Amino acid sequence: MTAPVLRLEGITKRFGDLVANDGISLTLHRGEILALLGENGAGKTTLMNVLFGHYLADAGTIEVAGPDGVLRPLKPGTPRAALDAGIGMVHQHFTLADNLSALDNIVLGTERLLRPLRRRAAARAKLQTLMRRSGLAVALDAPVRALSVGERQRVEILKALYRDARILILDEPTAVLTPQETEELFGILEGLAAAGLAIIFISHKLAEVLALCHRIVVLRAGRVVAGLAGEEADRAQLAELMVGRPVPPTVREPLAAGRPVLELAGVAVDDPRGRPLLRDVELTVRERQIVGIAGVAGNGQAGLSGLLSGLLHPAQGDVRLRGRNAGAWDPAAFVAQRVARIPEDRHRHGVVDEMSVWENLALTDRRRPEAQRFGWLRRATLRARASEIMAAYDVRAAGPDALIRTLSGGNMQKLILGRELEREPAFILADQPTRGLDVGAVADVHRRLLAARARGAGVLLISEDLDELLVLADRIAVLYRGRLSAALPTEQLDVRRLGLMMGGHAGPETAPGASDAA
Repeated sequence: MTAPVLRLEGITKRFGDLVANDGISLTLHRGEILALLGENGAGKTTLMNVLFGHYLADAGTIEVAGPDGVLRPLKPGTPRAALDAGIGMVHQHFTLADNLSALDNIVLGTERLLRPLRRRAAARAKLQTLMRRSGLAVALDAPVRALSVGERQRVEILKALYRDARILILDEPTAVLTPQETEELFGILEGLAAAGLAIIFISHKLAEVLALCHRIVVLRAGRVVAGLAGEEADRAQLAELMVGRPVPPTVREPLAAGRPVLELAGVAVDDPRGRPLLRDVELTVRERQIVGIAGVAGNGQAGLSGLLSGLLHPAQGDVRLRGRNAGAWDPAAFVAQRVARIPEDRHRHGVVDEMSVWENLALTDRRRPEAQRFGWLRRATLRARASEIMAAYDVRAAGPDALIRTLSGGNMQKLILGRELEREPAFILADQPTRGLDVGAVADVHRRLLAARARGAGVLLISEDLDELLVLADRIAVLYRGRLSAALPTEQLDVRRLGLMMGGHAGPETAPGASDAA
């Protein structure tokens, strides 16, 4: 074992009566890739915020090794101290200025505002050396908006290395990458670790953790419950450690597809400024069928989701729901036609933060006769209904009157599922339904979608998680630059082939065209 570069001892952080971190201790060594796992609410984010100085721990100490390898106490509650100590972090959502070049993004914040002349030549020389040693090749003069998602990820890592980071924290780094980009990233990380960089890898993708990480630390309910070597672990074991119970694998039973519930023919969609989002889309989703949509973020998913939520109008083409033209184009009309929607951004489009649980559930129930009388809501009925859904979907909250903003992300998602699926919809739009959820919550979402399929619903599943698509979907199509490939049977596809299609490398059999087969 190499020398330690980071040591946390007895870190405890409380928020009122909630103990988010309970006496957490861990050590990170030079050249080690350490996975930090845990379900939603396990304390991972709080621990990283304590390490970075965003939060002040109630108890415990942090020591970081300097360039000489000697461990020294880290000044608590000071982000600048963490940066100066050589700690760098790459967040799941990139923090880059699209209008600036890659070089300017990397250098930004490292120079004094009153410096009369920026040292661009020195910065460029240092970065070229870093890129040569690390394999993180980036066009330094290109504006960030012109870079691919994988290249933006490299810019974020270079930002940390440029600041002489000796410890790199990666938060869900593969969430928006193709499989090929993920492979390239892993090769780069292994090279950086071999050169002495210590890496903390936070991810919900257990297969990636097992493929990359030397050691795994599992948190549950704010405590360390396991620490084991990567080669000694398996997915089932890690899942059980994270949630405290066995997590059965998702199994999709074969079902005969029924009548079409959604048909798109020659559909085009523009954004509010008139810029094209989708072009010439052909798609059919049938009863008892899940059709998956793969693609790197930004290739038209928002346009497709907006269209099928009633938020965006088609610029051309036909949209038919259960054999009829969609008709009135607004979200309420789609709800009336038994369309359920699990939105990509549950905070912005799935719930109203300042409303209670029962009020959020009433958003789609209020027009039902049993929910209102002479235009007045039956609050007691709606509260009772909310309690039933909370129990059925294991939504953990103080009660139906709790404000929705007090719920964790996983509980919020389960509440949305309950609201939408209990209406027994004919068509379900599930847009990134498990993003950011832990393995236990993911398994529950998968089970609910498969149950809706078995009841006769057609499901359109938009997901950047290819493993999820291959497990749940009967057929899969790929969005690339606003165009949709033919939907192929899942049995004909694998992660590598889908990754190539997501990068625009589609063969003639996946060219846009009719995307339905019974």
